[in-house]
Amino acid sequence: MAEQTDTAPRATSNRSTTPGSDSFKQYISSNWAERTDVLPPARDEAAFAAERRARLSAKYPGKRLIIPAGRLKQRSNDTDFPFRAHTVFSYLTGWGSDSEPGAVLVLEPVAESESESESESGAGAAGHDAALYFRERAGRDSDEFYANPEIGEFWIGPRPSLAQVAADLALTAHGIADLDAVLEAVDGDTLIIREADPELTALVDARVAAAVIEAQDEAALPTIAFSPASGEKEEVDESAQLEQDLSEMRLVKDEYEIGQMRLAIAATAAGFDDIIRDFARITAHERGERLVEGVFNSRARADGNAVGYDTIAASGPHACILHWTRNDGPVVPGDLMLVDAGVELDSYYTADITRTLPVSGTYSPEQRMIYEAVREAADAAFAIVRPGIRFREIHATAMGVIARKTAEWGLLPVSAEEAVQPQNQQHRRYMVHGTSHHLGLDVHDCAKARREMYLDGVLEAGMVFTIEPGLYFQPDDLTVPESFRGIGVRIEDDILVTPTGAENLSAAIPRTADDVEAWVSAAGALNGRSL
Repeated sequence: MAEQTDTAPRATSNRSTTPGSDSFKQYISSNWAERTDVLPPARDEAAFAAERRARLSAKYPGKRLIIPAGRLKQRSNDTDFPFRAHTVFSYLTGWGSDSEPGAVLVLEPVAESESESESESGAGAAGHDAALYFRERAGRDSDEFYANPEIGEFWIGPRPSLAQVAADLALTAHGIADLDAVLEAVDGDTLIIREADPELTALVDARVAAAVIEAQDEAALPTIAFSPASGEKEEVDESAQLEQDLSEMRLVKDEYEIGQMRLAIAATAAGFDDIIRDFARITAHERGERLVEGVFNSRARADGNAVGYDTIAASGPHACILHWTRNDGPVVPGDLMLVDAGVELDSYYTADITRTLPVSGTYSPEQRMIYEAVREAADAAFAIVRPGIRFREIHATAMGVIARKTAEWGLLPVSAEEAVQPQNQQHRRYMVHGTSHHLGLDVHDCAKARREMYLDGVLEAGMVFTIEPGLYFQPDDLTVPESFRGIGVRIEDDILVTPTGAENLSAAIPRTADDVEAWVSAAGALNGRSL
């Protein structure tokens, strides 16, 4: 019998009834059908992931790069949150919702003589060999497969073999025990994605420090770079630089990523349809917001992996709370229902859409006026999107409309022209958030990119981001008419920069006040609901 494997970290041995007799172990390890592993063809994303690794390899010649998937995170006691691999790991491997906790991708630099020809290991570049390390399924001669509730197949279902994963991802695959040899070789030229796996990061840090001390030469010291801002030399954290570079690589999406975004948005559109069709049940429940959340989550699980972020189901004055995720209030006819939600696919790409719906099927005059003002801001921002403009211009354009509208309504102590000046900004009382953020594997994608590449960056074809202006009039805001108080409106769409302009990927989801009313009313009529 193979050597006994470790039990799950939080296994509750004090209440375990798993048999431990030799006769049981002998019986449970025998008379199993032979496993006949069918090797899958490489998944569609494999070639794109290889190209991404090639670009990364070119940026880091001679550096060993360690990219962990991360580990299961405790929810409570001996239960864990559903596993989601680190974004960078997924980006560089193509492994999404079926990825294995504890897996690690390593890009090992090859000797100069070896780098003259293309690597055949799946790195997609001559500068590094790429290999994936993960805990392969246990054999039936081990107690792991029946006694370990964290990874045992009796508990969580079939797990892949090395050969299956290697074929699926077009990557060399090794058992997790083989990672020890990589860690033994860690030196001052080793970088790791630090936040993915704190335990592994601490181990790598210790070995890097030991290698630096042992080397006692100039090459082992921290990299020194010139800081234009201070005019002085400053120490650079190369691992932080690695994370920054990977964020900036993801600013422009490849063909596969754009296709996934389209699918995520289509699934999200279906989720909004589901919500509207269920308004009768939703409005009848004392915590109707919870039902909105549940209906959308059902679609996310049916058509994807999960929701890309906690659904905001904000009815009435809750719509004025920007990140309302408690979702425990009623959905009252006559109020607006702000739904900010996105389906995350098995590839981890997510949509991020907001629509503000009239629960009764029609907007009141004030609701319509505010809604159409927000749409005007969104449309104005969309109209300027094209390669070559700066990202910040999108926000400035939307804010110009918000300032003009709030000034026209007599809400500002200054003119719209004065309000938009940096030293004023009174109109921002009614919209304190930004207008746009990049979107992809993360709902707030590419977050570690430099300011000059993000907010001050120049748009390029292939970028995907949101446009999401809003107006929020708090229930106790004495600067606005009483009829405005408690009204919150946001309209959010997902935008693709094209070579000549932009495409609103979510334009098929009704946006104008007239179209939204028709959408809600049609769903109500279909279900025999009185509007």
